[in-house]
Amino acid sequence: MTEATAPAPRGATISEGTPATVPLVSAAYRRYALVILLLVYTVNFLDRQVVTILAEPIKNDLGIKDWQIGLMTGFAFALFYTVLGLPIARLAESFNRVWIIGGSLTVWSGFTILCGQAQNFLQLVGARIGVGIGEAGCTPTSHSLIADYVPREKRASALAFFSIGTPLGGLIGLAMGGVIADLYGWRTAFLLAGLPGLVLTVVVMTTLREPRRMLARDAQAHAPGKGHFGATLKYLAGRRTFWLIAFAAAIKAFIGYGHAPFTASFFFRNHAEEVAHLAGLFGLKSAGFMGLALGIMGGTAGIVSSWLGGWLADLAAKRDLRAYMSVPAIASLISPAIYVVALLSESVLLALGLMVIQGLLGSLWYGPVYSSGQGLVPPHMRATAASILLFVINMIGLGLGPLAVGILSDVLAGPVGLGSGDGVRWALIVSSMLGLGACALFWMARKSIREEMVS
Repeated sequence: MTEATAPAPRGATISEGTPATVPLVSAAYRRYALVILLLVYTVNFLDRQVVTILAEPIKNDLGIKDWQIGLMTGFAFALFYTVLGLPIARLAESFNRVWIIGGSLTVWSGFTILCGQAQNFLQLVGARIGVGIGEAGCTPTSHSLIADYVPREKRASALAFFSIGTPLGGLIGLAMGGVIADLYGWRTAFLLAGLPGLVLTVVVMTTLREPRRMLARDAQAHAPGKGHFGATLKYLAGRRTFWLIAFAAAIKAFIGYGHAPFTASFFFRNHAEEVAHLAGLFGLKSAGFMGLALGIMGGTAGIVSSWLGGWLADLAAKRDLRAYMSVPAIASLISPAIYVVALLSESVLLALGLMVIQGLLGSLWYGPVYSSGQGLVPPHMRATAASILLFVINMIGLGLGPLAVGILSDVLAGPVGLGSGDGVRWALIVSSMLGLGACALFWMARKSIREEMVS
C-alpha cells in the first residue's frame, strides 16, 4: 500500500539532484490527496477573495470608505489569520493534521456565510475576523502534509499545484461573486461562497490520511523539546535565505493583496461607460462583467503561472538550486512595467489584456518560495517554519497591502485633489513599483540557497 520510507538524515545538507526522501504513500493516493488539498485551498481563497468584487456594493450599501475596505479585507483579517497560524502550526507538528484542516474548513466557511448577515461595518469586520481565524489552520498544515507526501525533487511542483488554489479560488470568487451580486445582492454571494466548504469538510475528514503515523521516525522526530517554536525560530535565525525569500514574497503579497480590493473599483471609476457597454454585449451588468473578466482572465493566468513557476524551478534546479530564486526574481523585474502600462491605457480591453500578461508573471513565486521554505528546515520543523514564513508574508502583504493602498487612494483622491478615479489609479501604480525590491531580495537569496538547503 505504501512505498518505502527513507528520509535523509536530519540536518544533513542535500546535494543538488539528490532526493531527500522517497514517497510515503502510493503515487495514486498522493495524486488524490493533492487534488483534495487543492480543493480545500481553492475554497480558502474563494471565501477570502469574494469580498474584493463585492467591495463597491458593500461600500455603497453600508456607507464606508476605501480605508475601511482595506481594513476589512486586509489588516483585520490578517491579524488573526497570521497570529493564530503560529500556535496552530505548532499543534500540527504533533497532532493529526487532517483533523486540523477539516476543523478549520468548517469554521471559515461558517463565518463566510455570516458575512452576508452583517448590518454594519463592525459586524462585517467581526465576521471577516472569524474567517481569518478559521483559515489560519489551512496553509501551514497543508504545506507540512504535502512535504511528507512528496519527495524533495518534486516538492516545488507539488506545492505550486497546491498554490493553484490561490488564482482558482480568486477566479471562482470574482466570477461567481460578481454575477450573484448583480442578480441577488452581495449578501447572497457570501452565502453561496461559504456552502461548498461545509460539504468539502466531510470529504477531508473521511478520506485524507495522516502519514505521520506511518513513519518509524515519528517518535524520535517529536521527542520533547524538538521542533517547538523557539527551536525552529533559533534554527531559522541562521538561515539568511529564509528571511530574504520571506520578505521578497511579502512584498509580492503586499502588491497582490493590496491591488485585489481596488482593481474592479479602478475600472468602475475610470472606465464606467465602456465597462457598462461591454457588459451589455453579454447581457450582464457592470459588476457581473468585471467579476467574470477579472476572474477568468486573471484566474486562468494565475493558474498557469503557479504551475509554471513550480515546474520551471524544479526543472532548472536539477542543475542549479539557485533557479528557485532566479525564476521569481526575473518575473518581479518585468511585471511592474506591464502593469503600469495597463493602468494608463484608455482602453478597457487593452488594460485587461495586459493584466493577463502581468498575471502570468505574478504567481511564479508560489512554488519556488514555499518549496524552499520547507527545504530549508528539517522535517519536524516544517509546519512551524511554514507558519513563520506565512506570518511574515501575510502580516506585511495581507495585513498592510489593502490598508496602505486604500489610505493612499483616499489621500490622493481627497487632499491631493486627483479625484477618486485617478486616486485609485496612482495608488495602484505606486504600490506596483515595490516589485523591484522583491526582485533584489530574490536575487540576493541565490547566493546562499545551495548551502542552506537541508531537506
